Amino acid sequence: MGLFNRSRDAPKRRERRNQPSKEMQDFVRGVDVDYIGNSNSGVSVDELRAMQTSAVYACVKILAETVASLPLHLYRRGKDDKNELAAEHPLYSCLYESPNEEMTSFEFRESMMTSLLLWGNAYARIIRKQGHTTELWFMKPQYMQVERDTVTGKIKYTYSDDITNQTYVYKPSQVFHIKGLSIDGVKGISPIAQAREAVGLALATEEYGAKFFGNGARPGGVLEHPGILKDPERLRESWNKVYQGTRNSHKVAVLEEGMKYHTIGIAPEDAQFLETRKYQVNEICRIFRVPPHLVGDLERATFSNIEHQSIEFVQHTIRPWLVRWEQSISRSLLDEGERLLYFARFNVDGLLRGDYKSRMEGYAVGRQNGWLSINDIRRLEDMSLVPAEQGGDDYLVNGNMVAASTAKKSDGGNDEGK
Repeated sequence: MGLFNRSRDAPKRRERRNQPSKEMQDFVRGVDVDYIGNSNSGVSVDELRAMQTSAVYACVKILAETVASLPLHLYRRGKDDKNELAAEHPLYSCLYESPNEEMTSFEFRESMMTSLLLWGNAYARIIRKQGHTTELWFMKPQYMQVERDTVTGKIKYTYSDDITNQTYVYKPSQVFHIKGLSIDGVKGISPIAQAREAVGLALATEEYGAKFFGNGARPGGVLEHPGILKDPERLRESWNKVYQGTRNSHKVAVLEEGMKYHTIGIAPEDAQFLETRKYQVNEICRIFRVPPHLVGDLERATFSNIEHQSIEFVQHTIRPWLVRWEQSISRSLLDEGERLLYFARFNVDGLLRGDYKSRMEGYAVGRQNGWLSINDIRRLEDMSLVPAEQGGDDYLVNGNMVAASTAKKSDGGNDEGK
């Protein structure tokens, strides 16, 4: 890959760490199920296993793709709050176009968001030239260890590369680290680890349903023979060969020698199987704060409330993630002097536009009341601008209304009431 050989200040290499001590291994054996990744549902849950749940996969996908698809620009602060695109800055193309030679900006941000949503942390190696950030290389969160150095008291990043089988130690200035919800301010906590029981129950119900239908959509049963069987194993294998599996569902069973078939399982309706699966979808949506209609659950969605739910999704779900990104970019990718001149900002106007009729009515109000020009509206709609000499930047004034100060001046400042 050559990922870690690109920097002028090559990281210090160390041999792979030794196996955990016997005391640590004994401790791991004795801890509760949450520590070793198992849940009370009997299903082992980790970040990658959780993605096998359709609801988790859908929530991660919608959040990662939404953040990755939003325009991300670097701006230069101007006078009178007139900010301009800082296209000449090396970080601009790194954020907006391509952070490295192997990934697009969309792919990079999608991978980083996936790491944030599953592990609670996202990491990228920072490559600088002449003091400016020029490249960002994605790092797998499961191989990163973040801790505070006991000698210096500063944070250090230890990365065990699964390709080169080498261990690298980085300073905070060398790693672009976006933290999720954190309890110590050093490292984010994994949403999957905190919601392991909910995800484990969803996986367990899916596994139960798969096995249920894999066994012919019938519960387990007992073959009763009036006599004594010489080879019961052979009878069981013969029965399973003919009647087990979805392809053999609803076949007519032929029982000889007075045999009877008795079911001993319970129907999934009696176990509230379907209701449990529906509830777990909402439970997982609650973890990621995603409206259920965005992951295909339209049971309670209507045409009147979907638009408002989508706006709330941007305000209460997407916006906090964008703030994390913007502030992490400022902290890690810009030096102290640059932070006074530059800032990164996502553009969410496209997500908040609403339907066509509502937008046009809003533009009409802004235009008639003088706080939107023709070009202001056309910029919001991604349309070509009207030349200034043709009135594209002019603001209208309602002829029936004037400012109070203007009315007082025209009256000569007299007060007839005195």
